[in-house]
Amino acid sequence: MKRQHVLAVAMGWIWAAAMPGLGADKVAKDLTKLKDDVPGDVLVQLTGPADTAALRGIFGAPGQIKKVLQGNTYLVRLPAGQAKQLAKNVLVKYVSPDRKVGGTLDYATPAVYADYAQYYGYTGSGVTVAVIDSGVYEHLDLRDSNCNGSRVVYKQSFLDGDATTDDKYGHGTHVAGIVAGSGKCAENYSTRTRRFIGVAPGAKIVSLRVLDGTGKGSDSAVIAAIDRAVELRTQYNIRVMNLSLGRGVYENCALDPLCQAVERAWKAGIVVVASAGNGGRNNTYQNQGYGTISSPGNNPYVITVGAMRDMGTVSRADDLLASYSSKGPTAYDHYVKPDLVAPGNRMVSYQASGSSFPSANPGNLVSRGYYLNGASGTSAYYLQMSGTSMAAPMVAGAAALLLQKDASLTPDAVKARLMKTATKDFASSFYYQTAAGVYYIQNDIFAIGAGYLNVYAALNSYDGATAGKYALSPRAVRSSSGVSIAHDWNSIWPGSVLWGDSVVWGSRVFLSGTSVLWGDSVVWGDSTNTGNSVLWGDSVLWGDSVLWGDSVIWGDAATVRDGDQ
Repeated sequence: MKRQHVLAVAMGWIWAAAMPGLGADKVAKDLTKLKDDVPGDVLVQLTGPADTAALRGIFGAPGQIKKVLQGNTYLVRLPAGQAKQLAKNVLVKYVSPDRKVGGTLDYATPAVYADYAQYYGYTGSGVTVAVIDSGVYEHLDLRDSNCNGSRVVYKQSFLDGDATTDDKYGHGTHVAGIVAGSGKCAENYSTRTRRFIGVAPGAKIVSLRVLDGTGKGSDSAVIAAIDRAVELRTQYNIRVMNLSLGRGVYENCALDPLCQAVERAWKAGIVVVASAGNGGRNNTYQNQGYGTISSPGNNPYVITVGAMRDMGTVSRADDLLASYSSKGPTAYDHYVKPDLVAPGNRMVSYQASGSSFPSANPGNLVSRGYYLNGASGTSAYYLQMSGTSMAAPMVAGAAALLLQKDASLTPDAVKARLMKTATKDFASSFYYQTAAGVYYIQNDIFAIGAGYLNVYAALNSYDGATAGKYALSPRAVRSSSGVSIAHDWNSIWPGSVLWGDSVVWGSRVFLSGTSVLWGDSVVWGDSTNTGNSVLWGDSVLWGDSVLWGDSVIWGDAATVRDGDQ
């Protein structure tokens, strides 16, 4: 006899009562591992809008709803057992924890040819970049061209119980400097031997604070900030969003609330740039750092950026991929990521006065003598950091330049141009040795994507994306003969001479059979390397005092101290 489903209807909601475990596939795996009596914040995505009666039927007392987010998503505080039971309600799409997230220009800017763009008058003027981070300090080099009014035009905090918009950590200010620093207003500009200029020194900044004074935040804060940027888009002409933060991937992108939030922003007309993550050295599963792209960089729409080492020279010829830069394909969905790479190693950018990072990491302070002949002591204005968090704003700044030149460009056109014009020629592979071990780096499509950011070439491109088509990152598909890439039906890439695979990804699209990916790796299975066992951390690699992994959040990852190469 077939088992019957008994459905009861009450107060506008439907409860599937007969089958134990019904809805289990709608509960995030990391939530199922929590004991039922452990209270916590969870994000509940509904299948559509719900009235007051329906919400009461789902959540019980209205006071349990802490925050209402876009995309029919609610932040509620419940014991884990009760949260798991929510999945049995047919109005509930998915339930997941409110997960934790975290987060030198004198060489790097010329390395991507952004100095040429500035020479020809492209500075990002008229374009605003939303920096979703730890806040942005009113640094002198973020003032206007006359060193008067600030180009940080709006600030807001999304941290519960902390309304201040100050950068108490120091990360967001550093990121904002890479995007839009002018390098002309702080400390003896006229006698400088070095000036730290961002990629788009004429762009404006909207600062949306989601990380606290220790660099930690939550999904719900980031989602609220993303949706606020969309609301402010027209008022401030926000055309670009930078997310130098991330966390582990726990489910398909279509279910991940953070992943869905960035997709909403993209479809609203904002170019979303995200850091790839710093898991490239993670060899926990003997897969050489493959499959370690963090969320929301695992979304196929957004531009996901890995980190290069500019080697302290203007020339690109000696540049190498940073060993810590996370590699694709993405967990669960197997999207080809990162989309491209940019300088991110030992970047000198702006210091936030009073922030916690400089005092906690004195090795990252910059000597005043580095940019002022004969000066002594350490700088109060500049700071050195490393990581894909520093590479992402290089691309965000480049996007601002393209949009200044042609304001009609869609996010997909910007992404496609940046990928097609990225430099394709790299050394094929190399080893990097530290005290902790030897790291093998193969410059394939999962390590450097479409190539190395080339701002000048992108500005000289006039290729456009076809209406109704998207610059979606393709999926990697494994078969007995190896790994190939497959495109979504509404992607601009397949069947096009203009946007063909070999044009965008170069020879790396023809994947060899030597990679660790080709075997029975966890990258392809259900036991993907996610969660606590993976070195996700706060998406920031801090100079010589490297913070690897989740130790600040989950406390189960080791700290590596062998530089930032």
